[in-house]
Amino acid sequence: MSVNVYIPTPFRHLVGNRANVKAEGGTVREVLGNLDAQFPGFNDQLLDGSGRLARHINVYVNQVEIENLQGEATPVKSGDEVAVIPALAGGAVMTPEMVDRYSRHLIMPQVGSAGQRKIIESSALIIGAGGLGSPVALYLALAGIGKIGIVDFDVVDRSNLQRQILHVTDSVGIPKVESAKQRLNAHNPNVEVVTHEEPITSDNAFRIIEQYDYVINGADNFATRYLVNDAAYLLKKPLIDGSILMFDGQATTYIPGKGCYRCLYPAPPPPGMVPSCAEAGVLGAMCATIGSIQATEVLKLILEVGEPLVNRLLLYDALSLEFRIVKVRRDPNCPLCGDNPTIHELIDYEQFCGAPIPHREAPFGG
Repeated sequence: MSVNVYIPTPFRHLVGNRANVKAEGGTVREVLGNLDAQFPGFNDQLLDGSGRLARHINVYVNQVEIENLQGEATPVKSGDEVAVIPALAGGAVMTPEMVDRYSRHLIMPQVGSAGQRKIIESSALIIGAGGLGSPVALYLALAGIGKIGIVDFDVVDRSNLQRQILHVTDSVGIPKVESAKQRLNAHNPNVEVVTHEEPITSDNAFRIIEQYDYVINGADNFATRYLVNDAAYLLKKPLIDGSILMFDGQATTYIPGKGCYRCLYPAPPPPGMVPSCAEAGVLGAMCATIGSIQATEVLKLILEVGEPLVNRLLLYDALSLEFRIVKVRRDPNCPLCGDNPTIHELIDYEQFCGAPIPHREAPFGG
């Protein structure tokens, strides 16, 4: 009978660079023997001098390690999946629980064991545990990001529950970062959640952001958006930006050297011209759409697959259910990332925007 065999990256050169192959056999031992018959030399990578599976090789049948079944005598039937997972020198080590948890990633040729380890070894900072920060944080935690930082200084309010899916009714009145940590670790205890219960300012932005590989902006005010943009650029960190209002959403990705938020919006609007979500409202489901796009952008950057939204701005109109993409070019005259920059350090963003960075009554992230 034929079973599916997942081949990890280190062994793919033996099987024509394929992530999945078919093999015949009624037991794991027979399947491995058939693999060696199809791809001579394959078992040299798996067996020790006595012909038994080497101790650094784990084999799983339908995500269950065979040592917990019947070892190499474990029976298999047509349609079963056998995964051969070696230990790798350095990097993250995946436990059987993690192999099971991330199995739908591991079978994807664009991810595989090597890609999942990249995810596990990565870190991301999310600005705001609100409407956008909630789905971003949840999907990155579920994907296995090793370290997630959350910046927020607000407490959960009942009005947040219409859209901020990190929080539940029992969270009302507790700090959002605390609620976020509880929820993320309930979904995935393997993730380290670091809380920053403070407003991000020119005084602490470098200290906070420098600890992470990727920055995700879900702020609900222009002063914070310009601050995070400038700090991420000066620290050479990729910035995944998203915004929502009423039925409209935007998302883009900024890579240092390829443009920044100031190239798109050189100056903020006059105070009061563009209302916040607290003033104009937002359809709750909008947060999921834009937030999941932001999370996807982070994972694409980690895995180095696909085309991220670099130099492209995605526009989403939920009323007409239309997506548009417009080009965003690096501005050679940009004061931050242009040919002759004038911004070399963080400035007074409250003065620049003509509006203060909000406190608890106007929290981050919608």
